[in-house]
Amino acid sequence: MVAVRIISNSLSNVYQKQLTSVGYNPSFINLVMYFGITVLLLPWAIKVPFISLGLGVYLFAICGGMFGALGNFYLVKALEKGELSVLGPINAYKSVVAMIIGIFMLKEIPSIYGIFAIFLIITGSYFVFDTQEEGFSFRLLKRADIRYRIYALIFTGIEAVFIKEVIIRSDVMTSLILWSFFGMVFTGLIVFCTDKKIRTPNKSALKKFVMIILLMGLMQYSTNFVFSHIQVSYGLALFQLSALLSVIFGWKYFNETHILKKFFGSLIMIAGAVILILL
Repeated sequence: MVAVRIISNSLSNVYQKQLTSVGYNPSFINLVMYFGITVLLLPWAIKVPFISLGLGVYLFAICGGMFGALGNFYLVKALEKGELSVLGPINAYKSVVAMIIGIFMLKEIPSIYGIFAIFLIITGSYFVFDTQEEGFSFRLLKRADIRYRIYALIFTGIEAVFIKEVIIRSDVMTSLILWSFFGMVFTGLIVFCTDKKIRTPNKSALKKFVMIILLMGLMQYSTNFVFSHIQVSYGLALFQLSALLSVIFGWKYFNETHILKKFFGSLIMIAGAVILILL
């Protein structure tokens, strides 16, 4: 299931970027995705005893839907403006963000392993970002695609915690149904606020939308399945491997350059993320 999650996630990013490159609004892409998954899940939804789930399940599902909608919005916004082979590896910084939050909120001081892991992530990102005009510097934060990707990893990291709580209180399929429904609701609000002109998809775009629906549905189901069997932190560590596919797909589908350097940097970042999350 981990392999399914990694492949489906990376491929869905390809189709999302292709749609934004021809003018489709990121919020509209996500709304179609959530709506399509919700419709596909209706046969399972009618069997779920929603009344008996309890208030806690809905509170966690609503919070997860809100943060998931924001995370996916900023992810597709980042893909619209940046290179897939750069934005993919940035996800390794999710573990650094979690550690920083832990220092200030939980008073968790990083061990020697944590310091070494951060060193690896920074070293790896040097190779990835050195392929950009700004190089490895704070000037990168002025770029919209980098900022949007950072917002996305923060929101999706928080979303993962709420998803796990819903799974604990229900099951994998119920959590998937609630994820898609509340994601659709909150993404609908984003569309209402940001996208006043809805563009009707042509035949080519429609195929990509269908692929996004299928891939994202498969991605989230496999994510929930993994979360139901192991800790969220372990799952997030394993999911870092998708960075390598992002580099490969960026080269294959969008002719992005400096692939070997980005690949090498991604490997180092993944090693750092895995060490930081697991140790």
